[in-house]
Amino acid sequence: MDIKKLVRPELVAMKSYTPIEPVEILEQRVRGKVVKLDGNENPYGCSPRVYQSLADYSRYHIYPDPEQRKLKEALAEYTGITRQHIVCGSGSDELIDLVLRLVLEPGDKIVNCSPTFGMYPFSAEICGGMIIDVSRKDEDFALDITGIKGALDGKTKVIFIASPNNPTGNVIEEQELMELVDTGRLVVIDEAYFEFHGVTAASLVPTHRNLIVLRTFSKWAGLAGFRIGYGVFPVEIADYMMKIKQPYNVNIAAEVAVLASLGDIDYLRGNVQKITTERERLFTKLKELGWLKPYPSKANFILCAIPQRSAEEIWRQLRQRGIFIRYFDTPRLKDYLRITVGKPEDNDALIEALKEIC
Repeated sequence: MDIKKLVRPELVAMKSYTPIEPVEILEQRVRGKVVKLDGNENPYGCSPRVYQSLADYSRYHIYPDPEQRKLKEALAEYTGITRQHIVCGSGSDELIDLVLRLVLEPGDKIVNCSPTFGMYPFSAEICGGMIIDVSRKDEDFALDITGIKGALDGKTKVIFIASPNNPTGNVIEEQELMELVDTGRLVVIDEAYFEFHGVTAASLVPTHRNLIVLRTFSKWAGLAGFRIGYGVFPVEIADYMMKIKQPYNVNIAAEVAVLASLGDIDYLRGNVQKITTERERLFTKLKELGWLKPYPSKANFILCAIPQRSAEEIWRQLRQRGIFIRYFDTPRLKDYLRITVGKPEDNDALIEALKEIC
């Protein structure tokens, strides 16, 4: 029996998403300590209260609340948006998938503004959707709003915008956002790095029926391993999202971790401040090297152009030294490297290695 004949042909042909590898595997490869600056993870980890709350919780044998009541109440207080607008997911990745399951029929389209987060086209293809790629502008990776509006047709359902954008670190302006909302398509603003920037579109959601804002606890709160995110949705869409999600999609450990984190905001914001301060120092150090071009960033990473050398070769030589950053093997980003902002000592190790290599 040929199993391939049972699989949807477009899924046989599609390219898989390329994830980063866990630190344990990287340590095995280099046989020692690694400097991990490839996943946009928080180097300071989660709140100490998370560990204690997980240890104290005694009902792991009971299913979590499918209605997400405590999570929604806590997030309503954190965001200032009423709980009716909030839906939680197993990372914002799940929410991206659910949005597309909700609205896409085979042959429907999404707008993807590359280079950007790879889960938008990945999830769209799984749902049978087609990708309209409207590339960001060459000089500064700004959005091509005119190009986006010109690419829309009767089959276009969703426009995805990451702000700050991964991997370029720049943001959408409110005027640009309103132009996209006025197209009548569903506009999804992915604010995975919101806490490093502080400007949000969430307050606009209750008054715009086609605007969605997604966020995550992976970056600012150091909960990447728990896979927990949330979205701010128009109430009607939120109701549909709750209808189609898996009943127990957020596990109880993730719920406990989020509630503990939201009870320790000052600690977490202190870590965010450390990262944003270090981001500016790292930017200056990278610029001083002279042979690469760092792009200003509102997130916890910096994209660097490598115009005169091979970005892939630098990436490989850093790996040999136990330093892991992100290289995207795509035509648009073949001359670029993305560096997560680590602790000062990790960033210093990176700079010294770059000086040795070039």
